Amino acid sequence: MKNTIIIFSLAMLSAVSCKKKEEKKPDGPKEVPVVAVEQRNVTGYQSFPASIQGRVNNDVRAKIQGYITQVLVDEGQYVSKGQPLFRLETNTLSQSADAARAGIGAAQSGVAAAKASVNAAQAAVNAAQVEVNKLIPLVQKNIISNVQLETAKANLSRAQAQLSQARAAELQANAGVSQATANYRGVQANIDYSVIRAPISGVIGKLPLKVGSLVGPTDATPLTTFSDTSGVFAYFSMNEKEYLNFLEDSYGATVPEKLRNMPMVELELANGSTYSEKGKIEAVTGQIDQKTGTIQFRVSFPNAAKLLSNGNSGTIKVPKLYDQALVVPESATFEQQGLVYVYRVEKDTAKNVLIGVTDRVNNLVVIKDGIKKGEKIVAQGVGQLKPNSAVKPKPANFDEIVNAIKPIF
Repeated sequence: MKNTIIIFSLAMLSAVSCKKKEEKKPDGPKEVPVVAVEQRNVTGYQSFPASIQGRVNNDVRAKIQGYITQVLVDEGQYVSKGQPLFRLETNTLSQSADAARAGIGAAQSGVAAAKASVNAAQAAVNAAQVEVNKLIPLVQKNIISNVQLETAKANLSRAQAQLSQARAAELQANAGVSQATANYRGVQANIDYSVIRAPISGVIGKLPLKVGSLVGPTDATPLTTFSDTSGVFAYFSMNEKEYLNFLEDSYGATVPEKLRNMPMVELELANGSTYSEKGKIEAVTGQIDQKTGTIQFRVSFPNAAKLLSNGNSGTIKVPKLYDQALVVPESATFEQQGLVYVYRVEKDTAKNVLIGVTDRVNNLVVIKDGIKKGEKIVAQGVGQLKPNSAVKPKPANFDEIVNAIKPIF
């Protein structure tokens, strides 16, 4: 029994020893895919969160106080400028209009009476003047005494004074008509205000108030919010560093000129899809916001299909063209302590080389420095290599390597 155990133990030790010898057997050079560093025109993107608003966003409020009797539209409905939205009760206003109309009639009667008084006073003046004109030659010829002439002149002066008073009364009566007419027009305007109309063509927002609600011009809650979304604005912000880079990298002597030279931008929607229309950066605020340290840009987008709504969010993607830039596949790079490296193949040896990275675009790394065009690098599997490892280069297709890289979510 003991002999059997000893023989079994020796056999096991022999097997383990053989296995270790097999494990220590050195492998040959590792086969790796290799590509050449290329120069390409590459378009990268800077991305900025954006909020979307209609070109015009107005709160709609009543100009007079009253109870809503009709709501003529629905939420989300597109309406044209001038289209009725709400009606308010007008019973009291109608009574006021009737009273104002009656006031106009009374004032007009006063004007007629005043005109009659003016005509009578004018006739009296004319008669008195005739009497004075008739007596003057008689006095000059001493046919009658001067007392009769003076009496006629006094009568003329009295008639003229009465005419002046009659004319003043007529002016006052005309003013009364003007005031009564103004009162009537004011009441009529309020009646017109009882029909609340769309200030512009656009889309109706929420309708928080229903039939029977008392509304007025000073209400904190508007009747609705109105948006013109035939075109929209997307607002995004840059921090101070990004803004200074923008000023340095953009063509033009002034900010407006730089904006005019900016390329069209893209809008990525909240679901990750790209909006079909491109937008133009139109304006930038004149100063850095001290609270946020950012400066705001405004982008204009057409919205004929009404796909975008007031309040949408998205991401503005500002294109940046790299002309004939050195590029390598993303899979060819690796990082150590925050520095980026590639493996350059020299005489079947993989040597790690430090590179400067300008940007990362569509599975490509845009190289600033460290390697040159045409140099061979390991395209994949760099995580399994060590510096100065012996390798067996296998030429690979650059684009196939790039397209094989899958995003990690």
